[in-house]
Amino acid sequence: MRRSDQRILTTHVGSLPRDPNLSDLLIRDEAGETVDRAELARLGEQAVHYVVRQQVACGVDVINDGEQPRVGFQTYVPQRMKGFGGESKRPRSRDWTDFPGFAAFMEKRMPRRSKVTNAPQAVADVKYEDLGPAREEIRLFQAALKDLAAPPAETFMTAAAPGIIATTMLNAHYDTHEAYVFALAREMKKEYELIARDFILQIDAPDLALERTVLFQDKTDKEFVAIAEMHVAALNEALAGIPRERVRLHCCWGNNEGPHMHDIPMREILPVLYSARVGALSIEFANPRHQHEYAAFENARLPSEFLLLPGVIDTTTNFVEHPEVVANRICEAVASVGDRERVIASCDCGFGTFAGYELVAADVVWAKLRSAREGADIATRRLWGRG
Repeated sequence: MRRSDQRILTTHVGSLPRDPNLSDLLIRDEAGETVDRAELARLGEQAVHYVVRQQVACGVDVINDGEQPRVGFQTYVPQRMKGFGGESKRPRSRDWTDFPGFAAFMEKRMPRRSKVTNAPQAVADVKYEDLGPAREEIRLFQAALKDLAAPPAETFMTAAAPGIIATTMLNAHYDTHEAYVFALAREMKKEYELIARDFILQIDAPDLALERTVLFQDKTDKEFVAIAEMHVAALNEALAGIPRERVRLHCCWGNNEGPHMHDIPMREILPVLYSARVGALSIEFANPRHQHEYAAFENARLPSEFLLLPGVIDTTTNFVEHPEVVANRICEAVASVGDRERVIASCDCGFGTFAGYELVAADVVWAKLRSAREGADIATRRLWGRG
């Protein structure tokens, strides 16, 4: 995994805005409607090429395929694995139950999107028998990379953590939640290994923070931390054999512009994140509810084997952060880590976590990524004493 050894590198969390026609087909396909699969494939391939070029044009150093062929960052899994059916009854976040006016407001903004609260559930043993879709996704990304005039500094591809799969596609088959999570880990290991051969593997694990206010909202912080520890143990089993420097882990409190008043503090979950067999942590810090969380590193310093990918760009508002603001955030992250080379500027979360769930307009997304690049250049001059 590249370090910011000569300048502050930039990246993002993974998902990028989709063309509305592609989103529509992905949503309809997930719903079981008959769609033109050739057109779906064509639009997916076209979208991957487009977002790859756009990332490079915006100055992003570590790029990916934007998750364009996926209906959702974790809800793509039932389309690739056997054992799912029916419909989960995922509880609403406390943001939605405590603030019904906010919930109604958000529902009006998102009239049609992919399945999240009503995703399929596990109704039989989960089995990942056909890696064809994963291989095709890798092929599309590789083809898009070949069209570039010069290769990017590094490439990555995302995959869902066992924990977030289990807390979205709920368990209606296994005796315990733990048995389900470890079963998912054994099967997802196949996808992880496939991706890690060609790209840096990013594990998306918002369950390690987000689920405190969703599936486990009735638990105490201590009980939730114990569950998160079990989720990481399952993830580590799935990552066995993959060098930790080939893996980065994303954790967040939920990619939504909401109150976030009941989010678990970072200081409570940071030791859990440190137990993951990964080489970098991607954590949101631009979120106004969590901009102070760098203080958690004072009592739990980032281990020397970890890089930090701090969110310096918010993914839920259409404000374009000023480059000086970005630079300030990067420098604060470097001060917390104590090593400029172990910081890569990133975003809080994805810009298109689900088809039909884009909170930031596409043209604003690209402006935000350009601002991240400009801010990283300013931070580089400050940190390296250049001008």
